[in-house]
Amino acid sequence: MEPLTVLLNTQTPLLQFLPEDEGRTAHWEIEPDFAKLEEGTDFEFSPGGVTRMVYPLAKRLIAEGLWKEVHWVALNPKAPETVRLQPGITLHNVNIDPSRMRGYGKTKEAIWTTVHGLSEPTLSRDLFWTDDYGEYTFYNRTTAELIRGLDHQHDFDLFYVHDFQQLPIGHMIGSLKPKIFRWHIPFDPAHVPEPWRPLLETFFNAYDVVVVSSESYRDALKRFGHRGRVERVYPYVDPEEYHRPAPAEVETLAEAHGIDPSDTVVLVVARMDPAKGQDRAIEAIARLAPRFPTLKLVLVGNGSFSSSPGGVGLSKGSLWRRHLEKRAESLGVADRVVLTGHVSQSELDGLYERCAFTVLPSSYEGFGLVVVESWLHHKPAIVSDRAGVAELVRDGENGLLFGPDDPASLAQKMQRLLRDRGPLRERLGESGFRTARVCTLETAVKTESRLLGRVLEA
Repeated sequence: MEPLTVLLNTQTPLLQFLPEDEGRTAHWEIEPDFAKLEEGTDFEFSPGGVTRMVYPLAKRLIAEGLWKEVHWVALNPKAPETVRLQPGITLHNVNIDPSRMRGYGKTKEAIWTTVHGLSEPTLSRDLFWTDDYGEYTFYNRTTAELIRGLDHQHDFDLFYVHDFQQLPIGHMIGSLKPKIFRWHIPFDPAHVPEPWRPLLETFFNAYDVVVVSSESYRDALKRFGHRGRVERVYPYVDPEEYHRPAPAEVETLAEAHGIDPSDTVVLVVARMDPAKGQDRAIEAIARLAPRFPTLKLVLVGNGSFSSSPGGVGLSKGSLWRRHLEKRAESLGVADRVVLTGHVSQSELDGLYERCAFTVLPSSYEGFGLVVVESWLHHKPAIVSDRAGVAELVRDGENGLLFGPDDPASLAQKMQRLLRDRGPLRERLGESGFRTARVCTLETAVKTESRLLGRVLEA
């Protein structure tokens, strides 16, 4: 297979450019020299799957000669139009007028909450007839027009589109060239309102292949009536990005977050979002606090790109954080709950090392890469059975499963690990570490290469 010229499309950008502070003038204009930009001063890498998955895969496929050139289109209102990131990767940023961003944000949020089972389907059934959906369509049309213009310039071999916000893109660009769509969130036909089905079918069927994160979502999309090919590809991380800091570094970090040496730490890593279920973890801590006086819950994460001032500007992240703080206070465990906000990768490594175990308490979860991260640190994980990663968890062998609708279930699983004096935690952590091999970048490169070959040969 000849090296490919690829169009990548995501909603979330790889880089978020930071506002100028007083006395500092941004030294980028229309097309900045990335080598002169400073992380933490001029930009930050977006947290989440774009940075963890899409970027490392693109770099590796270029390095191995499978991809020649990548043009990456993403929503990024406060960024230069184009950034030449490195040889082979160019970022193209979509800027939508703030007056139109609100409607787009409300629509994507309605889709998100409905798919995650957090709203009544009847409340969303007329979504596609609203003015807000018109703004959602405007965003996708603007993106599709940029992609079509780039295709005229660069003659792409393949379009690779990521996540539910971008689903209409394949239909809108109208090209007969191969198109892959990766659906990262859960898929359950029971959560899809009947009036949505014809349009979703049209959008899904515009792609040669739809990629999902678990076998259960693959089967669900087939039950939904999708006629095309559906592939299950597990999300992945690059183990080289994770490190085990020295004990002194870990203790310094713990002290900075108010964690005492005697504390038993339970860790939840997730953005501030009701679907992530941090409130369940707080309720479990309240149940267990009388019996475990050194127990402390650490919640890592802030809002997503959609919640950031430089992104869509939704207030969901900050509202959910305030709700969690109030919930901890009402249950009398405010002193047992630490909310760190966003942390660097080195800090996150330190918190994984410091914790006794991790919890993924989501009501629904497309996959749950934080479980894989936990395993890479040899830590046991308690996992919601409605997360995609749950199909990799053998209860009692490489992790523990619980039902997110059963408030006592999580507390029971936590108590089991808290009462363990070492053997169970160690066994779960080591077995999880071995399981994590199916979710590494090395495995993904082989899987994605085979997928690309099949698509291009079809």
